Amino acid sequence: MYAGSLVAIVTPMTPAGDIDYAAWEALLDWHVAEGSDGIVVCGTTGESPTVTLSEAVELTRRAAARVRGRVPVIAGSGTNDTARSIERTRELAEAGADAVLVVTPYYNKPTQEGLYQHFSAIADDSSVPVILYNVPSRTGVDLLPETAARLAGHPRIVSLKEATGNLARLAELQERCGAELELLSGDDPIAAESILAGARGVISVTANVVPRAMREMTHAALTGDAERARGLDAALQPLHRGLFVEANPIPVKWAVERLGRIGSGIRLPLTPLSAAGQHTVREALRAAGVACH
Repeated sequence: MYAGSLVAIVTPMTPAGDIDYAAWEALLDWHVAEGSDGIVVCGTTGESPTVTLSEAVELTRRAAARVRGRVPVIAGSGTNDTARSIERTRELAEAGADAVLVVTPYYNKPTQEGLYQHFSAIADDSSVPVILYNVPSRTGVDLLPETAARLAGHPRIVSLKEATGNLARLAELQERCGAELELLSGDDPIAAESILAGARGVISVTANVVPRAMREMTHAALTGDAERARGLDAALQPLHRGLFVEANPIPVKWAVERLGRIGSGIRLPLTPLSAAGQHTVREALRAAGVACH
């Protein structure tokens, strides 16, 4: 259902930390023009922990109105509270989201049965498709393949963004879930190999900086052109790595600012990219052939 390069888009902010809606709409226009296959609003890269629900609704509403159905808009609605996640899912769907991205509940560390019931309850109530999101390095809980297989039969659960960075996990998920649950990579460095192995695309941080290159790479992989996909990906590997020199989205917001597309705003507890990090990201941009300030 969702395939290719789906950008986990940054949220533009002023130096004071207010959302810059003019920059937001210009950024959306740029991604559509550059060929991004989908816009993921208020994910981790969009600073979801510090974006309020009313802000997330407005970002989603403006995104849906701006792209006008040319690409899907997917909104992050997951929290570590099932009832609140249901509420967010309702409001973001009403704001125009084509689908929602629901992360595993962080901090409270539910059991696998708790994960199953959490996602099932959200999907039962949702009016739009649900994409599961597994990122144990951030949440402290891992959605195991056997639990994903149980959820795969739900009619509203259509995809899983898998961000363990483990190709063996991808193979196990494919074996257990079959065609019932499409897989999306959540890790740019292994996205090409993930797609060549059967994933349908990537929810990408790197696409914030080089959307056209990520689209070309993912589409080459989706059509089975492994040589072209790997060649394009090799040129992007320094950027994949450089954009994680500090916690995401610190480096990528700095990089997009260097492109002149957003301002310098970022919300605490995240802080601006360090001088050492700036050197690393600048070198990664140069290695990928990206001109910047």
